[in-house]
Amino acid sequence: MSETINSGVAMVQTLESWGVNHVYGLPGGTVNNLMYALDAEKDNINFIHVRHEEVGAMAASADYKIAGQIGVAIGSAGPGATHLLQGIYDAKMDKVPALYLVGQSPQSDMNFDAFQEMDEDPLFQDGAVYARTVTTAVSLPHVVDEAIRRAYAYHGPAVVIIPNDLAGKEIPAEGNYSSANAHRYNHLAAPNDQDIKSALSLIAEAKRPVMFVGVGTKNDADAIMELSTKLQMPVMTSAIAKDIIPSDFEALLGSSMRVASKPANEALAKTDLILFVGSDLPFGQIEFRPEVKFIQIDSNPAKLGKRHHADVAILTDASEALAKLVALSTPAPKSDWYAANVANVANWWQYLNHLMDRTDDPMRVEPAFKQLNRIADPDAIFSIDVGQVDQNAVRMLRMNGQRRWFTSGLFATMGFGLPGALAAALQYPGRQVFNLTGDGAFSMIMQDLITERRYHLPIINVVFSNDVLGFIQDEQEDEHHEFFGIDLNSMDFAQIAEAQGVKGITVTKMSELEAAFDQANEVAQSGSPVLINIHILDERPIPVEHLQLDPSQFSADQINTFKKRYLAEDLQPLSYFLDQQN
Repeated sequence: MSETINSGVAMVQTLESWGVNHVYGLPGGTVNNLMYALDAEKDNINFIHVRHEEVGAMAASADYKIAGQIGVAIGSAGPGATHLLQGIYDAKMDKVPALYLVGQSPQSDMNFDAFQEMDEDPLFQDGAVYARTVTTAVSLPHVVDEAIRRAYAYHGPAVVIIPNDLAGKEIPAEGNYSSANAHRYNHLAAPNDQDIKSALSLIAEAKRPVMFVGVGTKNDADAIMELSTKLQMPVMTSAIAKDIIPSDFEALLGSSMRVASKPANEALAKTDLILFVGSDLPFGQIEFRPEVKFIQIDSNPAKLGKRHHADVAILTDASEALAKLVALSTPAPKSDWYAANVANVANWWQYLNHLMDRTDDPMRVEPAFKQLNRIADPDAIFSIDVGQVDQNAVRMLRMNGQRRWFTSGLFATMGFGLPGALAAALQYPGRQVFNLTGDGAFSMIMQDLITERRYHLPIINVVFSNDVLGFIQDEQEDEHHEFFGIDLNSMDFAQIAEAQGVKGITVTKMSELEAAFDQANEVAQSGSPVLINIHILDERPIPVEHLQLDPSQFSADQINTFKKRYLAEDLQPLSYFLDQQN
């Protein structure tokens, strides 16, 4: 008689073969047999019991963002399945591999309008790069293996729908295998020398070139900085690529558009050439002027020419292209354009540091970021939520090449901060992990603080409370609409943390701020999670997408009003520094 193995156990062993060591989920009747299989394999894989499937789904997406390892989340049939969609679409939009195992009624109940039964196949067809319903117990491990392979190959989420009875059956032990050992990444051909020379020729002709880099350059900071200096090209990044270039690089302009820095937006408005590397910036059609020369380097042919007409398009690995650009280029003469942008960056940091150094009450948000920079370890990890906290973090957090910064990028789903921090703490035990969030976003997922406590994850949660949906309030202001539907009833998140067994610290004035961060750091270093609830003024961050600083565009009264509102008396436009160079 041939040996058999439980099909659910065989499936879990397939996960293990791909390096998965934890799975997020919430038990439910239609995933009972998956739970039993995880129990049987609990010495090899951990079940992370979240309090909401959405948290597990976003954490699974975050696993790859922070560690390059596919994440896995489970949801039961019906409501559990629909709760997974936030994570699925986050993974889809940010193009990260993730696996979602979805329960379904037993086969004998399907198509009978059984309890919680729904036709789940159409639900996932748009969001997933691969979505299948398992039809036999024997095929369950194979379909999961196929799903992981497809997720990695096509850079997106895969969904496997599993009728509960199939995960509990015995199947032949022989014949099951994983393709994990065969997994390989595509290696593109080295860039053509002529393409590189064509790009360098265009750069040499440009008067005001810039380099725009995205997450595809995550291992190329040194080459980017060398090329920037050598060719006198200031560098800007997409917001999600903030942690690639150290913040103290003199020509780092920051990111552009709204979740952005002033120098990047000003440079984009005046540049005549963009070297666009490893990015799929969704705002390119808005930000990049049609007449600008455009050199694009990407590993995905579908992205070439997608955001702007490409004068030179190079299909290759970003690292190889940047290395060859450095090798084949000759140093450009000292550039007034480069020098003006360096001065503009220094002026911008002067402004930010002035805000972070404030000591007056009522308290603004910026001094809290001074404390974050002070206590952050050299290799700290920041999981950033969505809203004004994104704007403030992208501007004021100091990166050094070791620290990590990540968020829900293109989907920009509120509530990402805590799930992202869960993933970071699980993937990198021993490293300092922060969850930075606003009161609007945190209230969506605050129940899963208890998950941090349950698994002894020493996350420092920082909640900025201004009692309003600030990011939307700013949009309503720009659209000249009365404020509507954006106010939040104040909550004491420190007490909510305490109720879940997590140390809560409340900060309402400047004199409490430094001690609060010291205390939070001590709690985290002892191995426990902690939450700081900082009550701040409802003050809009300076809208760098709507600057009113340039006297050639705005009246003296307009400029003075703008500077007064945003405490920007010493902030100068890029044109000021360009004039100084002439």
